[in-house]
Amino acid sequence: MLGFYNYTVIVTYLGLVSAIMGIFSAISGQPVVSIYCLILSGACDMFDGKIARTRERTTQEQKFGIQIDSLSDLVCFGVLPAVIAYTLNPSSKLWFIPVIYVLAALIRLAYFNVTEEERQKHTTEVRKYYEGLPVTSAAVIFPIVYCLKQFTQGYFHIIYNCFMIFVALLFLLRFKLKKPGMKGIMVFLAIGILELALVIFFAK
Repeated sequence: MLGFYNYTVIVTYLGLVSAIMGIFSAISGQPVVSIYCLILSGACDMFDGKIARTRERTTQEQKFGIQIDSLSDLVCFGVLPAVIAYTLNPSSKLWFIPVIYVLAALIRLAYFNVTEEERQKHTTEVRKYYEGLPVTSAAVIFPIVYCLKQFTQGYFHIIYNCFMIFVALLFLLRFKLKKPGMKGIMVFLAIGILELALVIFFAK
């Protein structure tokens, strides 16, 4: 069979499965479930890299890992938030904003793949800084935004789309953002748990 199959890719695959279920849920009129799936995909992404580094991998396996991680991120944090945006108000004239958002995520991830492959030719060190806002930040941003829905029922889709275009811009802007270490990951995990509680409490 084509591909590489070992425990280092399982969490990435689980995150993708969660995102696909989130897309199905959004289309089926269950946006809250899709937000849960977005949070779960974010949790999977938080640990997939660290799990991958616990095993000594061949050059092909490393490159494969970079590719599937970015392809999965495009679905989890690009397509899923965009589908949620569209299903909030399918008749809205703002349909082009989710399209721009996915395109920005695609460009950023492709650029990351190119630069990361070049970087790994010269060093085996773990990347210390992100360039621009990482696409995975969608798992933190949009669940918080969704909690505003019950307070802005008539125009929530406009607010969601405004955040979406702002985040898309940050994906492509050239600035450095320090990559979190283990302590930072634990903080983001705590934020994710808090977000989950807020969504359960506020989202309707």
